[in-house]
Amino acid sequence: MQRKLVTLSNDRNQPCTPCPKMADKTPKESSAPYATRIDPMNAELSNEHIHFIRQVELQQWKKKIGTLRTRNVLTGLTIGALVVGIYAYTFYSVSQERIMDDLDEKANLARLREPKTGAN
Repeated sequence: MQRKLVTLSNDRNQPCTPCPKMADKTPKESSAPYATRIDPMNAELSNEHIHFIRQVELQQWKKKIGTLRTRNVLTGLTIGALVVGIYAYTFYSVSQERIMDDLDEKANLARLREPKTGAN
């Protein structure tokens, strides 16, 4: 694979210097042991290492709990608002049905009070 070189220059009179590709996604290899993953159950660790791992995990958990709590509260409020909205709409619909029932009763009473004719 051949790398492309990008040249950048602010002044037209100055010569351009080649720059490496900006979005180079190949990671640089490192021989550092601090980033290797281990399985704490299978690795032979001292009590100090296990205690340190637990402290780090606790700090990470404390860091995440704030965002999780906020997200849970927002989700709960959204679901609660939806439930209250459905409940309120149901009451509104039932009250509209009563009005329609009252209008039907009044219409029936008006029909009964009118004089009977052959068309009725």
